Amino acid sequence: MAEVTPYRIEIPDADLDDLRDRLRRTRWPDRETVPDWSQGIPLGYLRELCSYWAEEYDWRATERRLNALDQVKVSIDGLDIHVLHVTSPHVGAVPLLMTHGWPGSIVEFLDVIGPLTDPVAHGGSAADAFHLVLPSLPGYGFSDKPTGTGWGVPRIADAWAELMIVLGYDRYALQGGDWGAMVSTALAVRHPGAVLGLHLTLPSVDIRVAMAELGELDEWDRVSLDAGRRYRKEEAGYSTQQSTRPQTVGYGLVDSPAALAGWIVEKFHGWTDCDGHPEKVLTRDQLLDNVMMYWLPAAGASSARLYWESFRNRPEGLVTVPTGCSIFPRELFRLSRRLVETRFRDLRYWNEPDRGGHFAAFEQPAIFVDEVRAFFRLLPVPR
Repeated sequence: MAEVTPYRIEIPDADLDDLRDRLRRTRWPDRETVPDWSQGIPLGYLRELCSYWAEEYDWRATERRLNALDQVKVSIDGLDIHVLHVTSPHVGAVPLLMTHGWPGSIVEFLDVIGPLTDPVAHGGSAADAFHLVLPSLPGYGFSDKPTGTGWGVPRIADAWAELMIVLGYDRYALQGGDWGAMVSTALAVRHPGAVLGLHLTLPSVDIRVAMAELGELDEWDRVSLDAGRRYRKEEAGYSTQQSTRPQTVGYGLVDSPAALAGWIVEKFHGWTDCDGHPEKVLTRDQLLDNVMMYWLPAAGASSARLYWESFRNRPEGLVTVPTGCSIFPRELFRLSRRLVETRFRDLRYWNEPDRGGHFAAFEQPAIFVDEVRAFFRLLPVPR
């Protein structure tokens, strides 16, 4: 049986002193030659953000917030996986495994933990309660880093299935976006008997298979495919690098906090519903809390390797478990419902909220909670 060990995050003062020293000694490039973000994160903003990080940001406040939640390390397939395991006080709560992606982390979920586990305390009904299992992906956060190849989406999905058994859950619900959507979907394909339902914010399909099945595309299908092409042309440079040479970019991401912040926060500008600036939707502290989940464990290279392991593999397998999709307006790309239905054969919920982007739980926690509840209310979930 896999070992489950209680865990607390305790970062040495020396590590925080080293971070501040590195930030103060950053060797900056010249400024961009455009007045916007089209060449990447602007020098002026990144310098301002890093100055705040060095002089004012308080990691200990976030550490205390995380340590107020139940945490464990679970040994699975040779790796110790870090998990926030927050149980509900309500009888009949449904186990819900939620998985983050890149460049996110478990801190995306901090503001939805309370409403999902204890809806009564947040003005809701006990019938909407969940037990939450929030693991950090292998190579991310405080989970172990794989030391060999093979840790792609299918292996993580199998590890998550074992994780739930170890934690005492034979049947459970799934939620994910980004890599979390890929892992959750793979788990539903590989272990359908354990899955009560699957909620996604970024469903994936094999476009060639979908187009062959649909034959003639309608206008929304074409809009979806055009958006995907624009994403690959204008936004996907990071994924090309991480899926081909993750080790090379990793040196800078692990050594330079300024480089890491630039690499990550740029995506919070481009992928959030932020009206032009990430701090219009997330606080500066929230942005840095997430960056710290990569800086403190030196996860710049290990997190990028998930792209190398998985990015060249197309989505495999029809999904037969009950599925719900919440497609937020500033998602990376928005597939049409018809395209999604070619893979997800029991699509019971589809909604397109008015606000939110790729990091839905982080950006719009109340809307995200409503979406999760709305889908699972449709299912005859045993309680």
